[in-house]
Amino acid sequence: MVTLQLKQLDIPPGQRLLLHNITWSEFEAILIELGEDRAARLAYSQGTLEIQMPSPEHEVDKELIGDMVKLILEELQMDCECFGSTTFKRETKKAGVEPDQCFYIQNHQLMRGKRRVDLSVDPPPDLAIEIDVTSKTQLEAYETLQVPELWRYENNQLQINVLQSGKYMISPISPTFPSLPIIELITEFVNLSITQGRSPALRELRSRIQQLI
Repeated sequence: MVTLQLKQLDIPPGQRLLLHNITWSEFEAILIELGEDRAARLAYSQGTLEIQMPSPEHEVDKELIGDMVKLILEELQMDCECFGSTTFKRETKKAGVEPDQCFYIQNHQLMRGKRRVDLSVDPPPDLAIEIDVTSKTQLEAYETLQVPELWRYENNQLQINVLQSGKYMISPISPTFPSLPIIELITEFVNLSITQGRSPALRELRSRIQQLI
């Protein structure tokens, strides 16, 4: 058997590496070995570990859509706690995932002031966002950890997944923002940012939200 250290692996931007039959203790050791200051993101579900290296396009959309959510929350005067790409994991469920962005909104008061998350006592994030392809491993991890709402943005289109009876169902509306046409807004203003730039797109989005409310 050949044993390789993870630092010997070179994963190109936009690519993923799948490792099978990984125990929970091995997953924990890999998290430690890779450290917190890394570009790669991990997802773990029932013995399968996925390591993804985001592309520049992925990072641009991640930041932009995260900023859009913050702007909408601000305009609606909804409080939140943003936990970015925090590692959410729970040993008893054999699952772990690192969202592109995530927010505590309904449960923001429970997470106020916290700098660490322990899912044995803390709730999962109310809203998580994934850019590009959301893999089977990631989706299973989100379902297992019971994240109520997951946005998946791919090919210039937003898909809203809502947890129902433990499984995700595609929804035309966001339970977090039921009064807004979120799918249309996100798609429109991401496209606007490509032609006019990030800041003008966010200003236009703010104006549109103010009109809608």
